[in-house]
Amino acid sequence: MKPWRVVLDTNVVVAALRSDGGASYRILMMLDEDSFQICLTVSLAMEYEAASMRLVGETPLSRHDIEDVLDYLCSQALRRKVHFLWRPFLSDADDDMVLEAAVASGAKYIVTHNIRDFAGAEEFGIRILQPGAFLAALRRRR
Repeated sequence: MKPWRVVLDTNVVVAALRSDGGASYRILMMLDEDSFQICLTVSLAMEYEAASMRLVGETPLSRHDIEDVLDYLCSQALRRKVHFLWRPFLSDADDDMVLEAAVASGAKYIVTHNIRDFAGAEEFGIRILQPGAFLAALRRRR
């Protein structure tokens, strides 16, 4: 079975770094499985880094710990360049960056905690799911 291509919104990565008890964390722990593959662009990876580094001092994770996690994410990701710009499409430029990564990589899903922020993304054939719903979809697929 071909792995689903998925883009993780920055809030999912941050939630996974904040707590090991939720669906966001479980998604990151499944990155080495073959049921899905995360997709990244340079700008989205930089957004992950900027948001994640704000956690230093707020969580037990050190800067080095966060860098290691982000390096792992990048190593597991399908990396794509964005060759088009049609911004603004969504109400937030950071969300447009996530949508651009999904379109450029042919992703089936965007996983986010803020579904309403991606209203209109279905025009690109992309489903928007919260982390728990994404995990449920993976379980149904098996």
